[in-house]
Amino acid sequence: MCLFCKIINREIPSNAVAENEEFYAFHDINPKAPVHVLIIPKTHYDSFDDIPSDAMGKMATFMQEVARELGINQSGYRIISNIGEDGGQEVKHLHFHLLGGAKLHWGHLADSDPKDFF
Repeated sequence: MCLFCKIINREIPSNAVAENEEFYAFHDINPKAPVHVLIIPKTHYDSFDDIPSDAMGKMATFMQEVARELGINQSGYRIISNIGEDGGQEVKHLHFHLLGGAKLHWGHLADSDPKDFF
């Protein structure tokens, strides 16, 4: 069983933000912004490539609700999902990072030279 499945099953504690029958949102233990929440489906999907479109539509609505609940829907926020090894995915359970609460910079890619990738 993966780390996020254990969190969903309450085998590992988390700091919950919101929950419904299909999705769960909780604070990241290593935040990269004043607001940094992980949003996961309760059904295990390895990555974004595996989730059915109807479930993704429901997940999008849940993410919007979480942003409103956290009070960052008006000021702006970023949603990130890392997919696969090259994309930086560390936990093989679909999850989205919801970041906000401050002016967000692009980070490591802002000063990258595209020639470094080819």
